[in-house]
Amino acid sequence: MGLGWMAWTWPTAAFFVFVFACIATMGFLEWRVPGGAPRHGILGLDTTRGDRLFISLLGSAFIFLGWLGVMGTPLWGGLAISLAWMTFVFWKV
Repeated sequence: MGLGWMAWTWPTAAFFVFVFACIATMGFLEWRVPGGAPRHGILGLDTTRGDRLFISLLGSAFIFLGWLGVMGTPLWGGLAISLAWMTFVFWKV
């Protein structure tokens, strides 16, 4: 049982598992501890937890694409920048 039937690689599958895990975690957190009122952040946006998750995932996708375009592989540097971006978004945005 491999992922060859869909032409996926294991990193691609891990990415989608991570995204689905993030969405499931956010759903559980919202059910367990409702988010309340939106927070006004440094970018001037009123955001909820779900908005911040979306912004961080979208930004991370662009960071990885930029890293691939400029530096190529391996992607460890892009991962470090993406984790810093996600931390920033959930902390300040």
